[in-house]
Amino acid sequence: MSCGSRRGRGFAIKAKTPIANSQQRKQTEENDMKLIFTGIVAGLLATTAAKAEEMVFTSWGGTTQEAQTKSWAEPFTAASGIKVLQDGPTDYGKLKAMVDAGSVNWDVVDVEMDFAIKAAKDGLLEPIDFAAVPKADLDPRFTTDHAVGSFYYSFVLAWNKGAVSGEPAGWADMFDTKKFPGKRTFYKWSAPGVIEIALLADGVPADKLYPLDLDRAFKKLDTIKSDIVWWSGGAESQQLIASGEAAFGQLWNGRVFALQHDEADVGVSWNQNLTAADVLVVPKGAKNKDAAMKFLAAASSPAGQAEFAASSGYAPVNTKAKAEMAADVVKSLPDAHVDGQINLDMNYWAEHRDEIATRWYAWQAK
Repeated sequence: MSCGSRRGRGFAIKAKTPIANSQQRKQTEENDMKLIFTGIVAGLLATTAAKAEEMVFTSWGGTTQEAQTKSWAEPFTAASGIKVLQDGPTDYGKLKAMVDAGSVNWDVVDVEMDFAIKAAKDGLLEPIDFAAVPKADLDPRFTTDHAVGSFYYSFVLAWNKGAVSGEPAGWADMFDTKKFPGKRTFYKWSAPGVIEIALLADGVPADKLYPLDLDRAFKKLDTIKSDIVWWSGGAESQQLIASGEAAFGQLWNGRVFALQHDEADVGVSWNQNLTAADVLVVPKGAKNKDAAMKFLAAASSPAGQAEFAASSGYAPVNTKAKAEMAADVVKSLPDAHVDGQINLDMNYWAEHRDEIATRWYAWQAK
């Protein structure tokens, strides 16, 4: 497997204290949404035991986890009495070590989908109890026997308008240092996204991306390697663009959503946006599996998904969520930009992640 804790997706311009102490962003949803969600959760949890229970939710930190806490954990606790402890960041190596040792401290974990596919094959995950977790309205692209969608997102091209003359049209402009001089920032870890961007910029048609031509991708990346600034977490990617240290960047759309919400002078191109998903899983041997399944039901409900999407800019995985969302929020989500959108192949990455990681880190170290 590739690097254990690969990234942090939560939005923050200023440095924040760790998860439990981080300042939570302002509540942006209507109070009636909270009431709706609490009612749904209460219905799902009518049989919860009266005694105090708790479970551990692990995610990537930052304001994405804060939004997950506000949108899912707090209403869930209010309705069920089950306390949700927060931990993080997600670390794949740590999850595997816990399962292998038979001492699992996490109950629900937010992971990238390619990891979930491989982890299920490796016996690291509990099967989802779909008698407890309603499945009918969940996007089947992000639902498996061992995972339910958390949210889905796009990688988009973002740029600092003060550092760039003109408007980049797409990924090819990231590699044109004569037309668009300046540093570029890409995701540091071996993961879906950068390899595909390099191939698209080199003229590979979207429907011919897989299997990935690694030789061609690294040759293209070599042309700008000296101009690349790597970001290892979501907050860092945002800071690089907002400060102008990097003129252009491959960013999660939620990061750009947050920057623009804060009136940062940042542009975005959705041309050939690359979409993928995070999913929620239960590690094999989780100590509070029943509570975990109830939490998954609440988190994936229409109201829970709608509230999280409005707070984060990431798209919901419940097909009924949009009916509970404001029209302007719906228009800002990845599924409002499907023209030219490219789905990253999570099954391909799950099968080849170790091979690609070996090549990736060797190339970075040169």
